[in-house]
Amino acid sequence: MVGTAGNLSARLPDDSFWITASGKPKGQLREQDFVRVGLDGGVKEVPHPDSRPSAETSIHRVVYRLFPQAQACYHVHSVEANLVSAWYGEQVELPPLEMLKGLGVWEEQPHVCLPLLENHLVVERIAQEIEARWSTESSPVPALVIRHHGITVWADSPQAALNLSRS
Repeated sequence: MVGTAGNLSARLPDDSFWITASGKPKGQLREQDFVRVGLDGGVKEVPHPDSRPSAETSIHRVVYRLFPQAQACYHVHSVEANLVSAWYGEQVELPPLEMLKGLGVWEEQPHVCLPLLENHLVVERIAQEIEARWSTESSPVPALVIRHHGITVWADSPQAALNLSRS
């Protein structure tokens, strides 16, 4: 992640999670650069008094509510994801790459699509659309793309989420 472009979170056993504080350079994170938040959105712990949760905390909250197996969620504002999101409609078709095993796809010549959601200035609206879409169906892969915004991945560990975000 370049500069402050995105946010990372890791879930705790009590269902709260640590998320990167807003505006922190991701290549220089320290322990005090995280804020602990509950699934209800309430801030539970702030190691540094000037820190506030990421603007995209609502996306992490909804991922943890919808996918109980998720123990880490990474939201990356990558140039590549933003460019690709301009070329597709409601989903991003992925080529049958070996790297799809990282998404849990173990098939010969798989047909895999990442869900593509619209971007909104008010991030809570993005979270509401994620919840509306997956509260009645399961996600085919642990990832989604937000048009002109970035990619969000979730996994059962921080290392697995890191691997997915690099796929």
